[in-house]
This record gives sequence, structure tokens and C-alpha cells, in this order.
Amino acid sequence: MTTPEARTLRSGFLGSAATRPDAVALTVGGRELSYGEIEDRARRWATALLDRLDAPPRRVGVFGHRSETGYVAVLASLFAGATFVPLNRSFPVARTRSMIERADLDVLIADAASAPQLPELLAGMSPSPLVVLPDAATSPPGLSPSTVTAEHLDARAPLADLPEVDVDDIAYLLFTSGSTGEPKGVPITHGNVRHFLDTRAERYRLGPDDRLSQTFDQTFDLSVFDLFMAWDAGARACCLQSLELLTAPRSIERLGLTVWFSVPSLVPLLQRKGLLVPESLPSLRWSLFCGEPLPSSAAEAWQAAAPESIVENLYGPTELTISCTVHRWDATRSPAACLNGLVPIGTAHEGLTCLLVDESLRETTDGEPGELCVAGPQTFPGYWQRSDLDETRLFEHEVKGRRLRFYRTGDRVRREASGELVFLGRADHQVKVHGHRVELGEVEHVLRELPGVVEAVALAWPHEHGSATGIAAWLTGTVTDMGMVQESARDRLPDYMVPRVVRHVDELPLNANGKIDRRELERRLDVEPAS
Repeated sequence: MTTPEARTLRSGFLGSAATRPDAVALTVGGRELSYGEIEDRARRWATALLDRLDAPPRRVGVFGHRSETGYVAVLASLFAGATFVPLNRSFPVARTRSMIERADLDVLIADAASAPQLPELLAGMSPSPLVVLPDAATSPPGLSPSTVTAEHLDARAPLADLPEVDVDDIAYLLFTSGSTGEPKGVPITHGNVRHFLDTRAERYRLGPDDRLSQTFDQTFDLSVFDLFMAWDAGARACCLQSLELLTAPRSIERLGLTVWFSVPSLVPLLQRKGLLVPESLPSLRWSLFCGEPLPSSAAEAWQAAAPESIVENLYGPTELTISCTVHRWDATRSPAACLNGLVPIGTAHEGLTCLLVDESLRETTDGEPGELCVAGPQTFPGYWQRSDLDETRLFEHEVKGRRLRFYRTGDRVRREASGELVFLGRADHQVKVHGHRVELGEVEHVLRELPGVVEAVALAWPHEHGSATGIAAWLTGTVTDMGMVQESARDRLPDYMVPRVVRHVDELPLNANGKIDRRELERRLDVEPAS
């Protein structure tokens, strides 16, 4: 059975291109690309993919970073009826190669800056995906003569009739970190992402005059919001290069952005640079944060900078399609609802069901902490070729007479009397130190409230025989006396929760998705142990 075009990820862009072909769809690298221009290129590329393969492509790797090629390649993949698989040239080559092999790519589209990695990346790979280089005039040394270059793509006619797809077909496949160090694949169907986009469109009511930030790498699923929420509304997505994020308020003003979406850890970075000042972001209508817990101090600072903007905290793992709960910040009510200095994650999106369970998967009572599990049309179909993981992360449970399939997020939450969910920490951030249960979020909250501290990250460290024997912490800000930090923390925390090691850094390391890199901080502790 095929699905109506309105139920596919590509449908919004196609509708906007049909009604507003001359409108700007994307600003990237100083260029403005119209809907008509992007559609024409994507259809030509789709024709080339179908012409050069013996069968329609199943999965297309998109090897690009904040480039025209990377964004057009996503649409070309969807136009060809295929799944797109984002890749990142900043990842180790061995990791990217593993993703290509595990995804069993038919095609690999690379931009100019990523192409130099291809000979090493594909060396000895059999079978090797068809390589497409839209920015190259000729095939570079070390690649197959069958490589498709700009000349081949330009010579193709735009694909007139797009292959039909089913609501259960995979729109994109993302690889996230795995506990074993081997990336795990998360497939998201057209139905999954369409439900998300439709419910968010109803909430945000975006229009053709809106301009949305594009702050996330394409290997981060939040980038799907930036692009397709804009394109569904006939608006434009404005890509910020990595350096432009460091001066985001200036970029917001220059681009005339009306919708901002980023990880929360960008906020204290801008504060340290003195760039986030009251009423400095007057153009914003919506300010959205997701990807990690949002401190109330960050929400307050951003709201002051963007007084005409509605600030929201979104929450959701990749497996639940971009986000699944939301809290709207209210300057009068939200501060009292915060726990450990963190903004609530709110209530479930329309059509989704939240369930809190204990370690035995028994439903907890109201007010009792539990692991958050979510069911509904945004729940992914299961891990890519890893049924063993499905057995540990997916389960069925009856709710009001209906048998629902739930995903275990691994996040501990509590439902307040208001019905909103508050975040208590990752299940793996709840640790035991000498037999005592410790919420690392509580330690971080106490440290953030100390004079001169801007950001705080607490880690269970060191480890002996598989369990933690203490707590370590990393801080940013003007604080310099780490002994004072420990003494002050001791006034608020029992001895077993007071960090044994406290270190100061100018900036916390971030991973490819812009989140605080806790593994890197722990690695630094292990290689440079405190005396």
C-alpha cells in the first residue's frame, strides 16, 4: 500500500515549491537558494541516482557539513524514494566507515570539503556505494570511474514522477552512540516524522515570513526540525556556520531570524562573551531549546534578551522522533516549577502517551520517580539490525484498555501535581557512592548556585570494580578557589556527595551535536589524575 503524498517527509517542501517557487528556502554560505532552484537540482540528482543504479536506491549517505550539497542531497534522496543517512566528516574515518557498511548504502553524496576523505573511507570496501560529487568537475584519483560528477548531474532532466513511498518506509536513519562504543542505528519512518511536524505546525503556526535558525549538524535529528518545519511553512531555513554560532545574537540580527532552536549549553557561552544582553534579540517570536537539560538561569537570560519571544524547553530522544514533550516558560510560574535549577520537560505532544515505571517495569504512582517511557506514532520501529536492543528498550503495556508499545528513554522523571514532568537525570547519572544513591543533577545544581560558577558538570569518578567511589566536578565561570567550592558544597551536601576533585575550565568540551561531552571530561580525569 502506498501513502498519500501529504504523509511523507518531502510533501511540505513540494507543496511550498509549487506555490512559492521564487521564495527563498535556504540561506547557506552567503547564498540564498529558492524553492524552485533547490527542487530543480534535487530532481536532477534523483534522476541520476535512478539512472545509474540497477534498482532504485534504498539508502543514500549524505556526507556534508552545513553546505548546499548536504541539504540538496537530503531532498534528492527523498525524491528518489530512498532513506537518507547523514554522515559527518568530523567523525573518525573508522566510525564513518562502520556506519556506511552497517547502513549498506547504495549511494554516497559528498560535498567538496568531505570528498577528500572518500579514498580512505571506501578503500577495499566491497560492494562500494555509488559516489556522487556534485561539486566536482571530474572524478578524483582513488575513486571509481563510475563516480557521478557535476557534469553528469547537470545533464539529467528533472525527475517528473517521484517514486511512491509508504507511511512505514524509513525517511532517515541516524546513528547514535552506543554503550559498547559501536554506533547504533535509529530508523525514523515517514509516519513518525510526519506526526511530529504536523503537531508542531499546529502549535507554532509558522508562515512564509518566518526565518528559522539551522544550528544543528545533520547527524543530529534536531536539524530535521529546522529544515522541514521551515519548508512545510514556505519559510526559509538559515544555516549558521560553526563560528557564527559563537556570535549567535549578531547572526540572529543579521539574518532577521524569527525562530531560534539550539542546545541550551550555547546560552552560558554567549553570556560569558557578554553577547546575551536584555532586549538584544527583538526579532524572535519563538525560542526553542532541546538536546540536554535547560537550566532556569539560561531560560531567564534568554527570555530577557528576547522579550517578545515565547521560550520553550523541548525534550526527546532520537528514538521518539525529535521531541516528545514540551514546557512553555512562564516568568511568573516556571521558576517555582523547576527542580534542581532545571526547567521541567513538560507534557507530552498530542497523540503520545507517557508512562513512568520502576526497575521491574511496573507503573509508578503519581509523585513517585520513575523511568519515562513513551508510546505513540512517533515511536521508532526498532533499532537497525539490532533486535537484541529492541528487547531491552521496547515493551508492551496496557493503558485504558489499549495495548501500546513503549520506548524506555532511560531518563528518570517525576510527574508533578500540575501534570508536568520534571527531569531527575539519566538512569546512568543516578549512581551509588559507598552505598548511597546520588543524583548528579542535584550536585550540579548546588555547584551552579555558588558565586562565580556559570556551568557545572558532575561525574561519578573514580571507578573501582565497576562502581563509583566518589564524585568529580568541572566548572566554568570566574571562580578560582576550588577548595572554597568544596567547602561551600559541603554546606549543602552530605560528605559522600561533595566532589573529591573540582576543576575549572574556560569552556566545557562539546560533542558533534553540541552537547556537553561528559566522556571527554572523564577521560581527562583518567589521564591527568589529581594528586
